[in-house]
Amino acid sequence: MNNAAQGCEASRAESDDECELKWLHAIALGDRTAFERLYLRYHPPLTRFLIHSAGRPDLVDDVINETLWAVWRGAVHFRGDSKPRTWIVSIAYRTLMKHLRDRSRGSMLGTRDVAEAEHPANLIDVESGPDMAEQREWLSHGLSLLPDEQRMTLELAYLLGQSCEEIAEIMDCAIGTVKARMFRARVRLRNTLPGLAGENGPETEAEQA
Repeated sequence: MNNAAQGCEASRAESDDECELKWLHAIALGDRTAFERLYLRYHPPLTRFLIHSAGRPDLVDDVINETLWAVWRGAVHFRGDSKPRTWIVSIAYRTLMKHLRDRSRGSMLGTRDVAEAEHPANLIDVESGPDMAEQREWLSHGLSLLPDEQRMTLELAYLLGQSCEEIAEIMDCAIGTVKARMFRARVRLRNTLPGLAGENGPETEAEQA
């Protein structure tokens, strides 16, 4: 095993970024053990993010495999200008966008077969109790009504924990655009959820724009 990969796992004081940077340096040298550790760390969060965005397990597998294969080949070129996580998620995002452009959006996004463990409503905390399932259903439906860019911005922020600056890098847009998408998504959810719950909520054309 490469010393960098082994030392990273052994040092609990080391941050995730420092650990992953060591793994990437080891991967650049052809260390398969370091790549395996990186693969195992990123497969679950990338799966959650991609299945929310695409709704197709078969597509998710393709995107993850292409993403991590690109990491294996591209690690030698990584210079640390961004966090390893931001770089990897950027690759996953671009790969997903390419697949969505290449396939029919109607067939890809029209039907979402998401397991309960991967439920989009898990992006927002809901207190436990007898109404939890119904609340999660409302949240899931509300999220599904958001435009793709707004929904994916929320998922990057709340599911993968990316900052506005990191999301801007991942989505190749201005930070102001990210903040605007998050604001509009929150407005839409605030106006949509009362209606889904059978309540009357305010909704205006300006807020929906």
